[in-house]
Amino acid sequence: MQKVFAFIKKEVVLIVALVLAIISSFIVPPGKEYLGYIDFKTLCLLFALMAIMAGYKKIGLFRQIGMFLLNRTNSVLGILCVLIFLPFFLSMLITNDVALITFVPFALVVLTMFGKNGLVVPCVVLQTIAANLGSMLLPMGNPQNLYLYSKSGISLGGFVAIMLPYTILSFLLIFACILVVVKKCQKTTRLEIDQNAQPNNAQPETAAQTRQSRCEKNKKLSLVLFSLLFLLAFLAIAKILHQYVLAAIVLAFFIIYDISVLKDVDYSLLLTFIGFFIFIGNMGNIQAFSDFLQKIILNHETLVAVLASQVISNVPAALLLSGFTGDYTALIIGTNLGGLGTLIASMASLISFKQITANAPLQKGKYFAWFTASNVAFLILLLAEWLLLRLF
Repeated sequence: MQKVFAFIKKEVVLIVALVLAIISSFIVPPGKEYLGYIDFKTLCLLFALMAIMAGYKKIGLFRQIGMFLLNRTNSVLGILCVLIFLPFFLSMLITNDVALITFVPFALVVLTMFGKNGLVVPCVVLQTIAANLGSMLLPMGNPQNLYLYSKSGISLGGFVAIMLPYTILSFLLIFACILVVVKKCQKTTRLEIDQNAQPNNAQPETAAQTRQSRCEKNKKLSLVLFSLLFLLAFLAIAKILHQYVLAAIVLAFFIIYDISVLKDVDYSLLLTFIGFFIFIGNMGNIQAFSDFLQKIILNHETLVAVLASQVISNVPAALLLSGFTGDYTALIIGTNLGGLGTLIASMASLISFKQITANAPLQKGKYFAWFTASNVAFLILLLAEWLLLRLF
């Protein structure tokens, strides 16, 4: 029973999606039209990207990039810039979830190594904001972007043009925050990195974890092969290669090369998408509900997306609202900015909170206060930019 409750606690969004799908199926009985609800192209693209990122993560690529950059800095400003801007820029390609899963534990170890535990809270808060905001520039940055990009038919260049102004302002705001944090840091003396320190979690490795998979034993070859797969994924995002072909190639490759990588794919996210697809499809067939939601959304898509994200997070908000409006540009902006605000506005933010809870439990309350205040401030400033862009 404890395992059941633990699963429910871990996969709340998945459970909600499946429950809504089941309840709606009593209103609209299952039929052939259910297959039409599901956007298989988005699911194939999402699966392929998650598998490739799992491969990269398994060979430790992202942490190696982090250590490479850290070895070339010797100041508090330099360390914070590396730790915070790594998730900002890499989340554009590897998703905000992967960026935070990789770089939050990395930051905790690095800051401890330098004796800068007092910077843990502001650093992780800014890392989380950076990952959520950096990921909004490209379709592969987060699941809702990938879905809305695929559904809208917008070109890759068109998508970047929509989100570029918000990404630029986000970069400037984050850098300004880093400067404020550094200014408040009393000790800004020259720092040296302990070359023997490894940025791994403090928890001891088990025997199962120490056994290396094939891709870990052949890191250089794996890096080349994974990069070729990522190039194919980029071609699929650019709509040059079909998503079904990409998914088939990626699946076949990992089955042959290293099937253990497929275990690290977030299949619960794929099931969450399917659950919401069915629920939204069924609700769209209920005329009264469809008309009601369309009236609420009409001409207010961005603000409704921001508000909905605060309660149900931005991925479900994108899936839900896209079934009742064709203004995808507004939804792209709204669900990306909507990732700011509450702790659940972006489910990726929970990754950082869990890391703080596990590694610095005494700072959990301080972190939550910093996180909320910072997110609300960023949200207000970016919404102000949105209003100015609408006027001009």
